[in-house]
Amino acid sequence: MSISWLNDIRSQAAAQFETTGFPASNLEDWRYTNVSAMAKKEFSIAKFVEDVDFDAIESGSAFHFVFVDGYFREELSNLPESITVCSINEAIEKHADLLQSRFNQAINQTHGFIDFNTANFTDGVFLHLAENVVLEKPLQIIHIATQAAILPTRHVVILDKNTKATLIEMFVSPEKHAYLTDSVAEIFVGENADLTLYKVQQEGENAYHFGGTYVQQEKHARFTHHNFALGSLLARSDIVSDLKTAAECELNGLFLGSGKQHLDNLTRINHLESHGISREFYKGILNDQAKGVFQGRIVVAENAQKIDSKMNNRNLLLSNEAEVDTKPQLEIYADDVKCAHGVTVGQLDEKSIFYLQSRGIDEDTAKHILTFAFANEMVEKVTFEPLKALLQNGNKLNF
Repeated sequence: MSISWLNDIRSQAAAQFETTGFPASNLEDWRYTNVSAMAKKEFSIAKFVEDVDFDAIESGSAFHFVFVDGYFREELSNLPESITVCSINEAIEKHADLLQSRFNQAINQTHGFIDFNTANFTDGVFLHLAENVVLEKPLQIIHIATQAAILPTRHVVILDKNTKATLIEMFVSPEKHAYLTDSVAEIFVGENADLTLYKVQQEGENAYHFGGTYVQQEKHARFTHHNFALGSLLARSDIVSDLKTAAECELNGLFLGSGKQHLDNLTRINHLESHGISREFYKGILNDQAKGVFQGRIVVAENAQKIDSKMNNRNLLLSNEAEVDTKPQLEIYADDVKCAHGVTVGQLDEKSIFYLQSRGIDEDTAKHILTFAFANEMVEKVTFEPLKALLQNGNKLNF
């Protein structure tokens, strides 16, 4: 990659990472998640593997953009021809001016995972929807991990005025070895544009995962994010969106932990200008010795009047050893706003279990029914039916 502007950014990020390393737990945003054990592992950057033991993914109700160990695999992918979508490595050559104008522009605060990603990303998605274009079916971005290595990917998504698209990002692995996914997405939603993004993280039981999604929303832009954290030994998901006038943001999330999993979710909704609307609803279910974290913050700037914002976090603990740390925050500097937040942490209702048992259902089945009902409220928010079926019924990779 010989583009000087990008090399300069990479060098600065590498120097910053050399100084700070991965985030320490004495940082406020990382106080509940200790990554020191992961940082001690001697992962190298994943290498490109010629032969991949996967069948080509057939096209169906979605387009497909496939990565194996952090590298784009054209032979496994099925991309729309009517829009600009390619690997970020290709975009560096063919769309350099547009990429340069947006790269690193959506990230307001950095930390070690972002710095490492910026310095070392191997590939990623570059997507640009020109004004008034509607993507006719979802684009599924599939990350497949096969190596015990670091897999850094970087995405830049640009939606111009009056566009609409649905993206589905999936992280999976057929292996049980340890590896680190480090994925960063910068997203720009133009005036009156509409983007829905689904993230399904179901990586291996020994995997480490960091995913950061950083969004800039223009006037009347709409951004909806559904985050399903189901896999990994330790996973952290950051979602940050900056809203301009009358923009709308909806963040939904479900994290399911068992064994010794640690699932951390950090969200920030920044209302920068007036008349914005935001809704946030996250649910966690923790069993065994699993630990969940929810850190949600809504910030209303001084001149951002007429804001309507609500945040809710509900958590279900299925064992006495499971734990959740939840920290909802409102930071309001305007005086004409309507903002609220709420949080609950509890166990299965014994009366409901008894009621189901009185109808002839055994205790384990009764607990399963109640747990499924608690989780399914979030799955029902999925409007793309093949993805909803995947989440409810199976482990399929593609649709």
